[in-house]
Amino acid sequence: MAEHTTQRLTIRATPEQCFEVVTDFERYPDWASDIKDVQIVERDPEGRARTVIFRAAAFGRSTTITLEYDYSDAPRSLTWAQTRGDITNRYDGAYVFEQSGAGDTEVTYTLDVELRVPIPGFVKRRAESRIIGTALRQLKARVEGRGASLTQ
Repeated sequence: MAEHTTQRLTIRATPEQCFEVVTDFERYPDWASDIKDVQIVERDPEGRARTVIFRAAAFGRSTTITLEYDYSDAPRSLTWAQTRGDITNRYDGAYVFEQSGAGDTEVTYTLDVELRVPIPGFVKRRAESRIIGTALRQLKARVEGRGASLTQ
């Protein structure tokens, strides 16, 4: 059974700036500490990454996961679904970007994870919460650190 986790964070940037950072997959190893390598396998007709392979540190080990991205609600949201994983059966999620004030964006990150090997629920929930919390904090630091250069 998949576990569902959601967290929110406000970032001092526009939704478009946040979207630009989360879709710049090749740069993830520069700012997302758990991501070790990224390979774009397929792009959509607009040149956006559609199928991406990530090598990451997760659940105490190295893992490889392939995600397929959906841009149908871009730049308001970005969703993905796992197509292949070595320790997960499911790793589906979404970023939703909502303007929340003068130049601020509320980012909601949801994640549904199902591991191949059962582990105690409290351990899995703690790990998922850490993954999402870390991802949001690192996204905030990346977006706010880049500031105006995102729109140039």
